[in-house]
Amino acid sequence: MPGLGTLINMLGIVLGGLTGLVGRRFISERYRDTLMKSAGVCIMFIGIGGVMSKMLYISGGELDTQGTMITIGSFALGSLIGEWLNIELRIERFGQWLKRRTGNADDASFVGGFVSASFTVCIGAMAIVGALEEGMRGDISTLVMKAALDFLIIMVMSASLGKGCIFAAIPVGIWQWSITLLAQALSLFMTDTALDYISLTGSALIFCVGANLIWENKFKVANMLPTVLVAAVIGLI
Repeated sequence: MPGLGTLINMLGIVLGGLTGLVGRRFISERYRDTLMKSAGVCIMFIGIGGVMSKMLYISGGELDTQGTMITIGSFALGSLIGEWLNIELRIERFGQWLKRRTGNADDASFVGGFVSASFTVCIGAMAIVGALEEGMRGDISTLVMKAALDFLIIMVMSASLGKGCIFAAIPVGIWQWSITLLAQALSLFMTDTALDYISLTGSALIFCVGANLIWENKFKVANMLPTVLVAAVIGLI
């Protein structure tokens, strides 16, 4: 069944969110803030780990770096494209629409929770690679592992940011299922280098999501999303 891995991933997000909401009822605002900060720290280190795994290598017994110029170029061009398209505003408008349609118009934290959670679970390399593996080989193992990880992340985020985090399952479903359906066509020209660049820039964006949870929206992560596409194109060239 195409999309089974994504379906399991969506279920993990929903269950994690519901679990977090149950816990949210029993903790005060002070503890919610602590949870949000701790989630931010963890997400930042997930991003750092992804970046370092692609940038660091050992040459002649010494630690060296690679992909620096690719990262700078991708972020510069991708962020300018995203700012021109104003993706952040469009996603926030969708979040506002979703808030009204789900009867949560009075929930001040709904949109922030939805946007932050969506970026966290959509941008990473596991989302793209896992969806490709399912589409090309029918292997859902990566997405099952991602479902377990997302369960924990969304549980903590929903305990601090509220029920908006649960609806991150929607963009995850659309994004990963689309990649799975297109996997056969993508496999004809997708290269290991392109996947590495996607992982590198995607991990850097995850770091920005974590930083936003701690320092309250210092980065317009949505407007940086084209960075991943620019990096993929560079990798294909």
